[in-house]
Amino acid sequence: MTVEAAIERQLAGAIDLRHRLHRIPELQFEEHRTAATIRAELDALGLDHIDGVLGAPTATLALLGDRNKSCVALRADIDALPIQENTGLPYASENPSKMHACGHDGHTATLLGAAAILKRMEKQLPACVKLIWQPAEEQGGGAQRLVQAGVLDGRVGPKVAAVFGLHGWPGLAVGMIASKSGPILAATDNFRITFIGSGGHAAYPQKGIDPVVPAASAVLDLQQVVSRDMDPTEPAVVTVALIRAGEAVNVIPGSATLEGTARTLGSAARSKVRQHIERRCAGIAAAGRCQVQFEWFEGYPATVNDPVMTDYTAKIAQRIFGARSYVPLDRPSMAGEDFAYYLEKVPGCFFFIGVDHPGGRANAMLHSDRYDFADDAVAVGMRMFTEIVLNFASRELASPSAILLMRA
Repeated sequence: MTVEAAIERQLAGAIDLRHRLHRIPELQFEEHRTAATIRAELDALGLDHIDGVLGAPTATLALLGDRNKSCVALRADIDALPIQENTGLPYASENPSKMHACGHDGHTATLLGAAAILKRMEKQLPACVKLIWQPAEEQGGGAQRLVQAGVLDGRVGPKVAAVFGLHGWPGLAVGMIASKSGPILAATDNFRITFIGSGGHAAYPQKGIDPVVPAASAVLDLQQVVSRDMDPTEPAVVTVALIRAGEAVNVIPGSATLEGTARTLGSAARSKVRQHIERRCAGIAAAGRCQVQFEWFEGYPATVNDPVMTDYTAKIAQRIFGARSYVPLDRPSMAGEDFAYYLEKVPGCFFFIGVDHPGGRANAMLHSDRYDFADDAVAVGMRMFTEIVLNFASRELASPSAILLMRA
């Protein structure tokens, strides 16, 4: 049976599985029903699996092929977001204020569909395959916990030589694939800045120290971090997204707090943006006679694709779907992904697959209460994952240097 025929045979079941998963969204490290569904599917396929690793009990891993061969890892994330769904779909979320608004239901079903195809071809696989269903991508850092538990380095299953992951991407039509070498997604650090004054009567500001005015100044001043402190040729974003101060219109509060996020693509820029935010807020607080409490919460590192593995992924996409179906991105996105932790340890590629509907109808944005991973994209993801494995050792698709890297 050809790969195309095998996918066609498996597709309806994979789409039905996606719909079932969409109904039961669960938040980070709480994905117990989701994990049980994944494990039941693996049991039906006759695939042995590892249920949970240290620090991530809802993770599921499965292995295929000869463990003496190079090991390729394929990853899907399984968690949802704290959003009330507003799609009106017949398979909409049944869990209030929880929703698969980032398409992880699609990623999970796609990898399970690929697992079914690869299982049929297990004896002919040119590589060992490690399938990873990872919890807590949405801010929980599930990938980091799996790395720490030994999922890549050989402590849990065979040592991984290369890792691949995908993400449904609005703005790309179904059937399109996109990626880039080097940074493709940003580091995702957050901050909290509290200006501390002394509260008092709003009619007598001279008798107190008003923290609201310095906080308001900081909101505007921090926009200059990117425009004046950072190298203009290197991308960075600073966004203040939350402001808290006061409880009554006639009372000057004792403190005012700002919270936001900083996005960067390189380690040097990541360090500098923190220094400049802290420096500017210290100066503003001094001018306003306030104290300032600065807190920095380190998020995911930048997602940096390996050049050889990205070229390999591009060639797979071009051969299967045609040269015009692969989009070499000329710039990264400033969103973030914990797939970055895998790429810090082993070479690999994170790529996007289109989810805009046929006929030019755009999908909603990621993290929208109207987003829904496109059913038609499931087959595309299954084909990409399957072909990445089947051609992993092929000199026709990878350069000699890539072969050496894959077999190292």
